[in-house]
Amino acid sequence: MFEFIENHHNLIFNTLPTFFHNKWVIMTINIVFFFTFVKLANFFIDKFANKMITYKDDFEYKKQLITLKSIIKSIVDTIIIILAVMFILNGLGVDIRPILTAAGVLGVAVGFGAKRFFEDIITGLSLILEGQIRVGDYIEVSGHEGVVEKIDIKLIKLRDMHGRVHYIRNGMVDTVVNYTREFSYYVFDLGVAYNENIDKVINALTEVDKDFRENSSLKQFVIEPMEIFGLDKFDDSAIIIKARVKTLPMKQWVIGREYNKRIKEKFDALNIEIPFPQRTLHINQNNEN
Repeated sequence: MFEFIENHHNLIFNTLPTFFHNKWVIMTINIVFFFTFVKLANFFIDKFANKMITYKDDFEYKKQLITLKSIIKSIVDTIIIILAVMFILNGLGVDIRPILTAAGVLGVAVGFGAKRFFEDIITGLSLILEGQIRVGDYIEVSGHEGVVEKIDIKLIKLRDMHGRVHYIRNGMVDTVVNYTREFSYYVFDLGVAYNENIDKVINALTEVDKDFRENSSLKQFVIEPMEIFGLDKFDDSAIIIKARVKTLPMKQWVIGREYNKRIKEKFDALNIEIPFPQRTLHINQNNEN
């Protein structure tokens, strides 16, 4: 294949004026040509992927396509860069055939010691093809949490809540916790005073949930009514009522904050006490002579 491209490449340059036969001019033209080729390839990949994204109104489908688009662009760019290097070396008069032969032998030798490299590729392909991680997902992996900004066959680029970027080798991925797969939950552990009536508290939560789903500007992000599990445990200074709300992916935190605000207002209106840890100090007032 390379010989076919090379023969047509040489045929084109032989028809050009003598000025273009200078090897440095040829190298410059090749660099410009392949740089333009990369840009055009990425443009058409973006155009095709964006058209496919608008074809189906499904959030999970869109995330999967965005991830695949990133992978395809990475592979295509790598192939074009390899071809560019070969053409440039050939234009400078370097016979690349011995280099390719040596690279093949060297590749076999290095392959035995490139365990980490192949682990990254194999694990990356598995993560991508199985759809475990997509661009835009909020995940926990290798002790780090954040939004996936990029994933390819080598690494995962993760940005946490503080804006810090973590680059994680695919080979280091053992367990992935995906917080945004199809839907999410916001879990409430609500502490109320021991002297409060449990049924009264549950009724208050039910009213808050009903009002939220009917009147809130965020109601479209809530998939199902709040699940109230009841009294979950006895804490040191409170009894804990557990509940959860099912939301669209990545919306659990904004929904949870708004629910918390409304629950606090409702509890205040009904005089439901939300206790806080307290410490009693005993001061010895006996004066020693």
